[in-house]
Amino acid sequence: MASHSDTLVVFFGATAGANGGKLGSDEREIILLVWQILDLHEKKVGKLHRCLVKPDTFELTEQCKEETGLTLEELSKAEPLDKVLQQFQQSVSSELKCLGRSSYTLCVNSSLVIRQALHPEASKKNLVLPECFFSFVDVRKEFHKCCPNSGPVQKLTLPSMLEYVGLAAESEQSIGVREVRSIVQVLLHILDEPYNHKISCVEIVNYKFDSGTCSKTEPVDSETVIRARGLPWQSSDQDIARFFKGLNIAKGGVALCLNNQGRRNGEALVRFINSEHRDLALERHKHHMGSRYIEVYKATGEEFLKIAGGTSNEVSQFLSKENQVIIRMRGLPFTATPQEVLSFLGPESPVTDGAEGLLFVKYPDGRPTGDAFVLFSCEEYAQNALKKHKQILGKRYIELFRSTAAEVLNRYLSTPLISTLPPSPVMPLPMLATQPFLPASSSVRDCVRLRGLPYTAGIEDILEFMGEHTVDIKPHGVHMVLNQQGRPSGDAFIQMKSADKAFMVSQKCHKKTMKDRYVEVFQCSTEEMSIVLMGGTLNRSGLSPPPCKLPCLSPPTAYAAFPTPPALMPEALYQPPLLAAPRTPHAAAHTAAHTLYYPPHPHLYMNMNMNYTAYYPRLVPQH
Repeated sequence: MASHSDTLVVFFGATAGANGGKLGSDEREIILLVWQILDLHEKKVGKLHRCLVKPDTFELTEQCKEETGLTLEELSKAEPLDKVLQQFQQSVSSELKCLGRSSYTLCVNSSLVIRQALHPEASKKNLVLPECFFSFVDVRKEFHKCCPNSGPVQKLTLPSMLEYVGLAAESEQSIGVREVRSIVQVLLHILDEPYNHKISCVEIVNYKFDSGTCSKTEPVDSETVIRARGLPWQSSDQDIARFFKGLNIAKGGVALCLNNQGRRNGEALVRFINSEHRDLALERHKHHMGSRYIEVYKATGEEFLKIAGGTSNEVSQFLSKENQVIIRMRGLPFTATPQEVLSFLGPESPVTDGAEGLLFVKYPDGRPTGDAFVLFSCEEYAQNALKKHKQILGKRYIELFRSTAAEVLNRYLSTPLISTLPPSPVMPLPMLATQPFLPASSSVRDCVRLRGLPYTAGIEDILEFMGEHTVDIKPHGVHMVLNQQGRPSGDAFIQMKSADKAFMVSQKCHKKTMKDRYVEVFQCSTEEMSIVLMGGTLNRSGLSPPPCKLPCLSPPTAYAAFPTPPALMPEALYQPPLLAAPRTPHAAAHTAAHTLYYPPHPHLYMNMNMNYTAYYPRLVPQH
């Protein structure tokens, strides 16, 4: 076997759009490939090959027409890319055999033709590229190593390199032929006396993306991170890696972002192996994934770690198994056991290590969220599992999605999904009105009330019920209402982005069914929300005040005569309050004026003008 230093294949490509330093930046297809073998041992060159490539879309930019001189008529007679690549392999193999060589390395004028043009196009067309296209030599980097005073690599051009070593510029006018001949001249010159340069820097294109995790303490260079926006909601880390095909993403370098309901929000943070690959990724701004264009922006290492970093021992152990395909299950019954999940997935999709390949997501108090992550050892098993999307387990249909290690950390640790519990269960009263995400009292009817929800309904059921209108919900705008016992009351309030959006929801969703029950939907304001919580009524006939006006929060003795109103539990969280045993009246008398809870019932009393607490229900201290 010959080493790469024995045989190079000088390679050039042009597209139907931008070429030169912007090659591949506009997603245009390859229309020209040129190559020539260079036997470094014998210092001989082979035959020069120039092949036109027939694109799927017959459209050439004016720049392309001017630079290449090619016409649509010429291209229509050419072979498609897969056929031309076959010709390339056959001709190179034949010449190598004549030279007594058996292997070679591509040599290009820049990485763009390989990383930004060939690999992305092959990926979109589902072409399997030959192994030779996963490694290459960049003549500019080799020249810079040989002649470090020639200037920065990024500014080196073929004419400038030829001039630096005292060679005349190539006079050939045909694009591709001119470039290949110039590269051959430069190489032959630096490989000979007095330079005697040895080819040593072979760049690699990763075959696949390796999932994994990173610690929050791991340093992440901000010059290596981008944010991708506009992703299809079902995109996995492998889909994102495919979008950036040709560029090397760091291990575990795809972190999917989630919204406040735990759903993917169409964004991801991607970490590349170095700043060069990051800069090439930025050139793919508004390239397409299917029919959607993806926006690509710079991001920081801190942003990446916020989504991808994690230190949970349970999660780390779950993710420690290498080369596993991760599937996320959503909507599991809260009572679902590992064996029930394994039985649901069936023998055709065996889970890695059985129950150890399952990770159930829980709330901070240990209750299940209905989410779980599953490990599969191969793509075939994962595909079999995905076929069970929306099949029934118990009385619920289960959703299955491709997932990532970063999403496991993000969802399991619940950082962006669940408000942090306060450090102390005893909170001074003035803090109530200053909590974040509180809906300010207003007469603007930019809310809707959902009445008649199934008691088993969760936030995700509500979001599914609202369908396309979920995009119009304000951040942290889903509020579940609990009854006096801390159980679901069948009511919820939703804050919409405007009164018009609230009106539209009330018209479109009124009396739609959820789990065999029809749900009433009324437009309302936050003031009306307050009145309903105080015992008033709201229906399509209008608002009726509560039977009596509750006093403001002051002396605790004032509350004994009034029934406990419902407690509001927002933040897209559906769960009963975490309450200890109620305090005895005599013990409470000394502390009631300083806490949120009063006997005889451990719930918050509110009046019509009071904002609602937007935090996870607080613990009542025991005495």
